[in-house]
Amino acid sequence: MKIGIMQPYFCPYIGYFQLINSVDLFVIYDDVNYIKQGWINRNRILLNEQPYFITLRLKDASSFKKINEIEINADKKTILKTVHQAYTKAPYFSKIYPLVESIMSFEENNLAKFVSNSINEIVKFIGIKKIIVISSESGIGRGLKSQGRILEICKHFNGTHYINAIGGQYLYDKIEFEKSSIELKFLKTNSLFYKQFSNEFVPWLSIIDVLMFNSGEEIKKMLDGFELI
Repeated sequence: MKIGIMQPYFCPYIGYFQLINSVDLFVIYDDVNYIKQGWINRNRILLNEQPYFITLRLKDASSFKKINEIEINADKKTILKTVHQAYTKAPYFSKIYPLVESIMSFEENNLAKFVSNSINEIVKFIGIKKIIVISSESGIGRGLKSQGRILEICKHFNGTHYINAIGGQYLYDKIEFEKSSIELKFLKTNSLFYKQFSNEFVPWLSIIDVLMFNSGEEIKKMLDGFELI
């Protein structure tokens, strides 16, 4: 059983979905501390040929609160208008904008639930069929921290492999995972290129950008564009 665990990120980049697609079970890690200036409530799209942040404004956000303890305090329609302005001339706008509308119209102000729903909607749209669970709903390893809790979650689901994003290389110890008979791997997304507008290509934007400029078949190929190290 291959396990992946990540915080809920708002409309994340393609690597997040590569990770979901590469595992058997994916855990949305929503009961850990919120990280300011991270990707939990914001991401970048292409506006006027430049990267531009779309951000879910939050109410009393704090790094001392869990992600699932924070409320959204935003006019979601503003993000919709920005996406419409940015991509109205993109080749797949007519197919993708309704997806963005559905995501942004979800009637939930809890940050974790809202973002988790957006991830699930995109996963279904792309055609990824994996088991996705929410950490706060399982209660597994509650009371443990960092690597200890990750290991406990992996053990609970009979994990034989734990796959993390490449940034986790400095957080986890392969030897400790080996002691529990779990192989630790890190997913590194390959460089990718696709035609946007007439601009010089801007990489690593939100999945919204990928969807606006690529067909379903092209996106399926991108999902395999990584290496495990």
